[in-house]
Amino acid sequence: MTPLRHIIFGTPKDPNDPKVFHKLSLVAFLAWVGLGADGLSSSCYGPDEAFRAIQGHTYLAIYLALMTAITVGVISFAYSLLIEHFPSGGGGYLVASRLLGPKAGVVSGSALVVDYVLTIAISIASGMDAIFSFLPIDWQGYKVPMDLLVLSFLLVLNLRGVKESIKVLMPIFLVFVATHFLLIAYGILAHTWAMPKVFAGAHAQMVHDSSSLGWVVLLLIFMRAYSLGGGTYTGIEAVSNGLTILREPRVATGKRTMLYMALSLAFTAGGILVCYLLWAAAPAEGKTMNAVLLERVFGGWSLGGMPVGSWLVVVTLLSEGALLFVAAQAGFIDGPRVLSNMAVDSWLPHRFANLSERLVTQNGVLLMGIASGILIIYTKGQVSFLVVLYAINVFMTFSLTEMGMSSFWVRERKLHPHWLRNLMVHGTGLLLCLSILVVTTVEKFKEGGWLTFLITASLIALCFLIKAHYKAVGRQIQDIDAILSALPANGHAQGLGRLDPGKPVAALLVSGYGGLGIHSLLSILRLFPDTFRNILFVSTGVVDSGSFKGQDELERLKRETEDGLRQYVAFARNLGLNADFRYVIGTEVVDEAQTVCAEVLGEFPRAVFFLGKLIFAKEHLYYRLLHNDTAFAIQRRLQFAGMQTVVLPIRITMS
Repeated sequence: MTPLRHIIFGTPKDPNDPKVFHKLSLVAFLAWVGLGADGLSSSCYGPDEAFRAIQGHTYLAIYLALMTAITVGVISFAYSLLIEHFPSGGGGYLVASRLLGPKAGVVSGSALVVDYVLTIAISIASGMDAIFSFLPIDWQGYKVPMDLLVLSFLLVLNLRGVKESIKVLMPIFLVFVATHFLLIAYGILAHTWAMPKVFAGAHAQMVHDSSSLGWVVLLLIFMRAYSLGGGTYTGIEAVSNGLTILREPRVATGKRTMLYMALSLAFTAGGILVCYLLWAAAPAEGKTMNAVLLERVFGGWSLGGMPVGSWLVVVTLLSEGALLFVAAQAGFIDGPRVLSNMAVDSWLPHRFANLSERLVTQNGVLLMGIASGILIIYTKGQVSFLVVLYAINVFMTFSLTEMGMSSFWVRERKLHPHWLRNLMVHGTGLLLCLSILVVTTVEKFKEGGWLTFLITASLIALCFLIKAHYKAVGRQIQDIDAILSALPANGHAQGLGRLDPGKPVAALLVSGYGGLGIHSLLSILRLFPDTFRNILFVSTGVVDSGSFKGQDELERLKRETEDGLRQYVAFARNLGLNADFRYVIGTEVVDEAQTVCAEVLGEFPRAVFFLGKLIFAKEHLYYRLLHNDTAFAIQRRLQFAGMQTVVLPIRITMS
């Protein structure tokens, strides 16, 4: 009978399957759907916020549309260049860490984590706003519960795996593209005859306002609207962060995906702004600006007396809402990847780098979902509030990324013939990003911008505390390594590689070669003198997000696992012990350990299994999060299966 978790989350995937990377990776078109949807969907709320900020000066929409297209082009091109230099992904966190230093990296990474939490929250909240735009206004009270329902659905979908979730949501993406292309194309073409008059009127109004208000005031109004519409550009970095899920050649696929995203976003966001102006759209209670525009453009369409236009409005708004739900995928795809990259560098608990049996960074997905739910409840799903938090964090990361790349091209100018072109692209991107960040922060700090700084600063502080803890533990482990791994061989004869199945065998579960494993081996010999002359070293090579990047990385993991085990065997044989090794490669260390230990017990019926575990002088509650109880979990599993298992303490004196 199929277990319930396999029905909900899907059956396990084998990381040793040579074709698994091809099966899970995405071609440019699917990547455009899964990652590009984040950028394209921002056209549902970015232009909306910008246009609301120029009420009374709506002619500025023409210049906003032009500036939007330019900004999308510059940032997209800058990130396309970034892909060439960081083909393994990582995005803003990796760029800042490598080019500006680890401290800048943790700032960028923390901002990115909060950014992706907000990506999920704002995408779902904005999507529900679009759907509720054609529902009765007294239904607004049900919006937050519906937000949470959609969030739960997406959470389960992403625990199944990336490619499966994208295939399910692809039809939504295609309907959105088709309906919005029709909206913009018809919206502009239907007013082609009035274009000269519109542009002439816009110029006359600008001259009038500049003379009455002054150019400085007019520029400030424009910059405020431009910055508050910064949500339009918030999904551009998703491709560079998610390169590890793209089909080889990743750089070419990533750049093609970036091109698709840039063209579609510039056309959609800029076109919507122009249509707002041409069709005299204005804010209305309980409706998004796009809903108002759709009613004006399509509302009067009929065919044989049938209200085709009204149906088209509903279908388009449904596609907007659904695409925004698709856009939340970027948070579920890239957020856990940033968490895992930071976990590998010990800024966050190491468990965030673990993969589930579906080859998903499950802990990261769960964290992103829970944090997004808390934000939706706290903000009551208010897009105008969420978009401010969102834009500030996004442009904090953008600015650090562009600063890092700009400094890189200055340092490397003598080695690259195109350094000046690249520096100008990244320098322009830095100027645009800093402008939006500063204006948005100043304008909205008291209205909620402080919250995103508080959350991000708290996460940064937490990262430094976690790093300090891991460093302290690492120093003590190094001391053990230095003392124990340097022990001389004191056996009288070389041990054999052949173990006697009829005699007791100590099966010691180890990870990489080092003092901890040697300490455990010597503890066995001290605790059970003359009992175990046959030692079998057992290891589980864990495929985490750091090693699950391609077949080459997987082969490297296998080689490193074997090399470490051979070192243990050599050490044991020098002590006069008979020694050999067994290992397995997998994602769930407890499950894989049970499997390999069952095989060992079948081969050596008198085997006793030993595991080492760090024991602290004083156990704190948060240690369970930072140091998982893998040893005890394996012990429980093996003992329940009838295998004799002993946990050996390895004392850490820090409190």
